[in-house]
Amino acid sequence: MSVAFPRIRAARWIASAVLAVAALSSTAVAQAEPLWPGGPDIPGVPALPPVPAIPGLPVPPPAPVYAPCSADARFCLRLSTNEGWLMEDGKVTYGPTPISHGRPGYETPPGRFRVAFKREDHWSTMHNAPMKWAVFFNGDIATHIGPIEEQSHGCIRMTPEGAEATYNHLSPGDVVEVVE
Repeated sequence: MSVAFPRIRAARWIASAVLAVAALSSTAVAQAEPLWPGGPDIPGVPALPPVPAIPGLPVPPPAPVYAPCSADARFCLRLSTNEGWLMEDGKVTYGPTPISHGRPGYETPPGRFRVAFKREDHWSTMHNAPMKWAVFFNGDIATHIGPIEEQSHGCIRMTPEGAEATYNHLSPGDVVEVVE
């Protein structure tokens, strides 16, 4: 047996080890988030244009939106998902719209309530703060514009668009249903 044979085996073993390390280190790059889930978001590559409708082929209507409240509710609030819906005759007319509600110690209670009154520009004397588009439905609890990223002292905070739509939709006596 020549001396060259063990050297060749050692060189092959080293080459195999280098390839194995290279393959293992390249798998870490392959575990990155894929580029396609939300569409082609490759930097420098424009998004694909929308696909035009095929002439003569009817466009399907959007799927109906359902709210988890009774058919007689005019405003439905689900606290577990921070969503609200305006309703008419059991059908959703607006929403879901994002909301926030009472923080621990100031929880917004679930239940069925009636709108007591509403004020376009109310001033909270309890919290010394404005309550634009306020609709009161449970004592001092109301819907109004407020930061939906933060929990409240019991009120339902809404985006400006959602609060205005709610104010315009509801009248005193209308049913507001709050579910978990």
